[in-house]
Amino acid sequence: MNPSSIERLREYLGQLPPTAQAMLMREFERAIERGDDVAVAGVVLEQLRGIVRSPDRDAAPHSADPMRTAFRALEPFLTDGAGAIRPGQIRRASLAPVWLWLGREGCPDAVAAFEAALADPKITDIPGAVRAIQFAAAQAIAHATGTLAAGERQRALGRIGAPSVVEDLVSIGAVLNARDALDKLALMLPAQVRQFGDSHIQSAMEALNLPSLQAPQVLPFALALVMQPLAAPWQIVRLGIAVAASDDEIRVAGTPYGVTVTMAIHDLSRVAGELRADIRRGQFKDTANHLKTLHDGLRGLRSELDVRADSAWGRQLAAIRTEISGALQSEIDGVPGRVRRLLRQGPDKEVTAASRIDEADVEETAGLIDFVGVCRTYAGELAINEVSLRAYSELQHYVEKATETLVESLRTPDERVRAYRRMQMQAAIRFCDVLFGPDYATLMSKAADMAKPVERKAAETAVAAPSKSVPSKPSPSQSATLKPSRAG
Repeated sequence: MNPSSIERLREYLGQLPPTAQAMLMREFERAIERGDDVAVAGVVLEQLRGIVRSPDRDAAPHSADPMRTAFRALEPFLTDGAGAIRPGQIRRASLAPVWLWLGREGCPDAVAAFEAALADPKITDIPGAVRAIQFAAAQAIAHATGTLAAGERQRALGRIGAPSVVEDLVSIGAVLNARDALDKLALMLPAQVRQFGDSHIQSAMEALNLPSLQAPQVLPFALALVMQPLAAPWQIVRLGIAVAASDDEIRVAGTPYGVTVTMAIHDLSRVAGELRADIRRGQFKDTANHLKTLHDGLRGLRSELDVRADSAWGRQLAAIRTEISGALQSEIDGVPGRVRRLLRQGPDKEVTAASRIDEADVEETAGLIDFVGVCRTYAGELAINEVSLRAYSELQHYVEKATETLVESLRTPDERVRAYRRMQMQAAIRFCDVLFGPDYATLMSKAADMAKPVERKAAETAVAAPSKSVPSKPSPSQSATLKPSRAG
């Protein structure tokens, strides 16, 4: 293969879900062992290893971490959060306690044999060893969670770990038991879906139409695989609506695919929590993305699903909207005050040699102004329409007037005052750039550069003889012509 073909192959393989990459690696390793099409298998396997394995692991295919190797099938479903999880997720923190339990009393012989196989360089059938330990682990989990008597089961589960670990135990067993079916599903799914339309919905329903994937414990994980490539994850509810053949929430909830709505609402709640945390930390880099996700998700669920206000789903959506509104409103209300503090022009006698404008404060305030503008864009669906419009209008009016006044204040002959006013002017120009656009900010910057100090005697003479020294004030029509156009 030429370099361009290899690069295209690597790009394609890199877009596959992790489960699909792992399954391809296993199949090509088995093909090499059988001697089938070794040349092609070797090229593809080399590229896959370069994508999913580190250089150290390429040199030593027998992993030094048995737990990670045995639980690799769980990777697409793991979450680092320690709190509540949605259907189709497993806490990463639960893996270590479960592995310790398997080695201690769940299936100690199988764990010991697997660790020995990984440590022995002569053993080449590592995929077979992985499959054996996964089957043994699934059987041990099924025995502990279902076969034992109630009292004995409670004691056994208590020895595994915290309640969150016990909660994940059933999910871990279900995924390991249905690993082959989930791997095949992952291979059938596209790498990315921009719009989850009718054709994609039909394909997903056909791919999910397997008895092993329809099991109640496995279906949420199969749906999670369908959800991962979606550009707008909330659109997974369209699958539930299609299965129910209705947008009525009662009919959707009555099908096994009603879990899609729960998954979509949970993801929106998680994004709302991340937005709230970012606002508390004063970080607004991802604010626009979070607000767009929440706006589109809430509007999409409201328009495509007939959710009653007094239902469980309706109350959850209302709680998300209330949470977002409270977090945004408290931050929006404080932005005009920060701008006034930076641009306020008190008496010149209050300005000292130590008076300074903190550039970091200016940039943070500019970010907040932009934050208010973003909130205004998505205000309607997030219940902040009135407060965002009022704050943005107030910011525009105040910054415009303050900038014009600062230009005049730069004419003072007092260098100490002039230096501080220039710092304020730079802050005002930065705010103008955010509120009105770069053209208006550039014009104000030129006006500030042209503002020259006026000596006191010259100023007094100008006041005494205005007809010769001061140009007449332009008419309103002339002012309108001279004033630059502003965006927003």
